[in-house]
Amino acid sequence: MESAEIRRRWLSFFEERGHAVVPSASLIADDPTLLLVPAGMVPFKPYFLGETKPPAPTLTSVQKCVRTPDIEEVGKTTRHGTFFQMCGNFSFGDYFKEGAIKYAWELLTSSVADGGYGLEPEKLWITVYLDDDEAEQIWREKIGVPAERIQRLGKKDNFWSMGVPGPCGPCSEINYDRGPEFGVEGGPAVNDERYVEIWNLVFMQYERGAGDGKEDFPILGDLPSKNIDTGLGLERLAMILQGVQNMYETDTLRVVMDKATELTGVRYGAAQGTDVSLRVVADHIRTSTMLIGDGVTPGNEGRGYVLRRIMRRAIRNMRLMGATGPVVQALVDVVINTMGQQYPELVTDRKRIETVALAEEAAFLKAIKGGTNILDTAVTETKATGGTVLSGDKAFLLHDTWGFPIDLTLEMAAEQGLTVDEPGFRRLMQEQRDRAKADAKAKKTGHADMSAYREIADGAGATEFTGYATNQGESTIVGLLVNGVSAPAASEGDDVEVVLDRTPFYAEGGGQLADQGRIKLDSGAVIVVRDVQQPVPGVSVHKGSVQVGEVTVGASAYAAIDVHRRRAIARAHSATHLTHQALRDALGPTAAQAGSENSPGRFRFDFGSPNAVPGSVLTDVEQKINDVLSRELDVTAEIMSIDEAKKQGAIAEFGEKYGERVRVVTIGDFSKELCGGTHVGNTAQLGLVKLLGESSIGSGVRRVEALVGVDAYNFLAKEHTVVAQLQELVKGRPEELPEKIASMLGKLKDAEKEIEKFRAEKVLQAAAGLAQNAQDIKGVALVVGQVADGIGADDLRKLVLDVRGRIPGDRPAVVALFTVANDRPLTVIATNEAARERGLKAGDLVRTAAKTLGGGGGGKPDVAQGGGQNPAAVPEAISAVERLVVETA
Repeated sequence: MESAEIRRRWLSFFEERGHAVVPSASLIADDPTLLLVPAGMVPFKPYFLGETKPPAPTLTSVQKCVRTPDIEEVGKTTRHGTFFQMCGNFSFGDYFKEGAIKYAWELLTSSVADGGYGLEPEKLWITVYLDDDEAEQIWREKIGVPAERIQRLGKKDNFWSMGVPGPCGPCSEINYDRGPEFGVEGGPAVNDERYVEIWNLVFMQYERGAGDGKEDFPILGDLPSKNIDTGLGLERLAMILQGVQNMYETDTLRVVMDKATELTGVRYGAAQGTDVSLRVVADHIRTSTMLIGDGVTPGNEGRGYVLRRIMRRAIRNMRLMGATGPVVQALVDVVINTMGQQYPELVTDRKRIETVALAEEAAFLKAIKGGTNILDTAVTETKATGGTVLSGDKAFLLHDTWGFPIDLTLEMAAEQGLTVDEPGFRRLMQEQRDRAKADAKAKKTGHADMSAYREIADGAGATEFTGYATNQGESTIVGLLVNGVSAPAASEGDDVEVVLDRTPFYAEGGGQLADQGRIKLDSGAVIVVRDVQQPVPGVSVHKGSVQVGEVTVGASAYAAIDVHRRRAIARAHSATHLTHQALRDALGPTAAQAGSENSPGRFRFDFGSPNAVPGSVLTDVEQKINDVLSRELDVTAEIMSIDEAKKQGAIAEFGEKYGERVRVVTIGDFSKELCGGTHVGNTAQLGLVKLLGESSIGSGVRRVEALVGVDAYNFLAKEHTVVAQLQELVKGRPEELPEKIASMLGKLKDAEKEIEKFRAEKVLQAAAGLAQNAQDIKGVALVVGQVADGIGADDLRKLVLDVRGRIPGDRPAVVALFTVANDRPLTVIATNEAARERGLKAGDLVRTAAKTLGGGGGGKPDVAQGGGQNPAAVPEAISAVERLVVETA
């Protein structure tokens, strides 16, 4: 049974039994504590925590998931993988243990002809929690599983919680016996390789307290309503139904390995090393394709870093197997063709996905070249100091700047006889991740405990947003936090977080910055609002300070936004929509939105593009946008179903989470997007849009920055002033400026060449005198000394080589000259073949000199270069070179 059919049967089974089918959420987690969705129940967390009401009492989904903690183990074992699909059915106060158990057994054991998976009942083993007598009784008496195939396990294996205080409960797992060829008998308690877990039923019936680990926490009592959360690993069931040894041999991964063998010529099963590489490629290419499909782009932090890392591991493993040219497109195409049966959007977005993937491959192949040079230098410096360990910060630099996976650094260092300070590297990596997580969380929560927001949400419900229709209005303070802790009141000067029952303030989201303004109380107290966030879905938290008086929970208030700021942001947001559409018209659908920020009077817009956008195209895009402004198109917003929005061709932003009902913003006949932000009423209100330019912000992602309205006018006014000044300077009309300035720059360049030629001739004039005055050290001609300051490295090198060339070749010669340029000492040293035969090597001499100068250097035995920090040490460095020549000669 193919994976796509397993998925279809799951959804059909539960839909026929009254469950609402929920499409897979994006892999981009809608949670500040997560980069990516790691489990099937993550999108349902707000329902289980009571933050949001579920759309129906029973739900089902097949959720895309990515886990990367064990990424180094991928390929080494057949059990580790980064991408997987979790089939789930969920009940919120509806059915409980008996219902969940009956559904699971029916679907697994019903015949294929009847819509089930057709597993043999006698091969299924059950585990339950130690003291869960109820579940054990249902399995034995209601289902008929023999007692000898039911095993009780402890908290570590059969009890579930989120790892924090909240819902928890016992589990019951269904395991499949793969037979004696996979190990000894005795059930899952004895051998989890033979008895593979395929379905986990979680019975959420308790509330847990604080504690560490999987076992050390107290049970506080029963939940008010009992819930069900189950998860079946699609890949594991596919492995069983397709009769293969492991998940890498299932239909959606085996085809990728087959393509990799075709491209490299290696055969799966021939050798352990290439088998590992083939599994890495299959897993990582599939994961990369799914991530790009959901809008993730390669980068050096966050989820972009995860994507970059796994893509580069895949590319490197292809090269280890012998691939020499580009391989990513062929591999990605296989994934899209296979996974597209389950996720049609992959096929629709094929061109965009390929564009991003190919750009990352090209960038990595280029990085391998540049990073190798950096690594070689680091290895040379480490060996020069007698070290055998490449420092963690060097490995981190290679990873962070050049995108080198740590295993690539480890391998290349080992080839040079060095190890790598892995603990130091991983410490720096963890510090980087912690900073990114802390920044994201602090932005949303201000370092407050999430439970404080949940308590307010439980008591007051969601905040009603009135800002589409009004800029001000009456409200009531329903929640107040001071220093991240709930408080009944706050005094003048306190930094506070305020929750209102209704608000005109827009909370930051969808690329639009938050509103600012004031909240006034009937008592005369005033709160200045600087930011608005939604740390808990639907609850707007107004962050600011008490300017006057005392603020109390329950007080009546009057909230008013800064209208001038709102209008400026609205102009920017509408301009972003116009820019998005104009870029898609110019570049095609691959110019999909990858992020944006709409602030007062200006915006930035990120989009997919493998190459820089030509200036002429940007000019056309800008012209098109401003043409739309002059057409005075109305901007309207309408609430509709997500399906209707798609039918109308509305553009959705990758990574955004949308409900069944969405808001669609339409700009005349030009643009239609899903958007929750605020906008102008007519394009004429924008006045003017000026694109400042575009640049790269990552592999395959470009950024346009622009000004809107008065800010755009002021920019053009300043440019006009500059043009007028240039006209005065060059005595020409505006249209003549490019030609006249180009002519002036050409003459300047010619003059610089003449000066450089004169300076080089002057430097080389000294060569004859230096060669004639060479010292004789035990038969070695030594020319050492300091020449005029300001000579550049290239000129100094030419001078040294010229002096060496003037000394007869049969006489050993060492030329070591020093200079100071830009307050930094510099040296170039050269030796001839006769000197090298006597052990005098330029590299050794430079390292001695550079160490004295407080720096470093290196090169070849015949010529080397170095420098330092201390110009005053040049005389001492000259003496050090002389001593080393005396000792060696």
